[in-house]
Amino acid sequence: MLEQAFFNVYTKFKLHFYQEIFRRFQDREASLTTVETFCMETILALGTPTVNEFATFMRISPPNAAYKVNSLVKKGYIRKVQSHQDKREYHLEVTQKYIDYYNISTSYMVEVMHRIADRFTPEECAKLMEMLTVVSRELMPEVDIPEARLPGGN
Repeated sequence: MLEQAFFNVYTKFKLHFYQEIFRRFQDREASLTTVETFCMETILALGTPTVNEFATFMRISPPNAAYKVNSLVKKGYIRKVQSHQDKREYHLEVTQKYIDYYNISTSYMVEVMHRIADRFTPEECAKLMEMLTVVSRELMPEVDIPEARLPGGN
């Protein structure tokens, strides 16, 4: 069944990430909580949102968002960058520290993509890309984010 196949792939990506996080932090406490990880993934996906844009997207109050953002700034995972257009506004930017953390999951995704390219024909890969693009752009209107790109220039 299509639903089960998609669920299996999605779950394997998540579980691989969790395995790597636990493996790397086996002897020390992880520096990001689960909620902070969700916040960071959202900020990364939104590009360089303001605190209010982040709050609106997450459907939380601006003070709650500011509290979470300030915690992430203190931990060194994001920085606030003053807007060139409006000096009163600050945009959230992920740091290399978070990119290194995030690459734990993206490196596996890239590895799987290479396996796909080796296993399937260029035509099949093009069709998969077309289908995933349609799913992202047309079939998931509830989650409106800028066109995704991999962090770190990938």
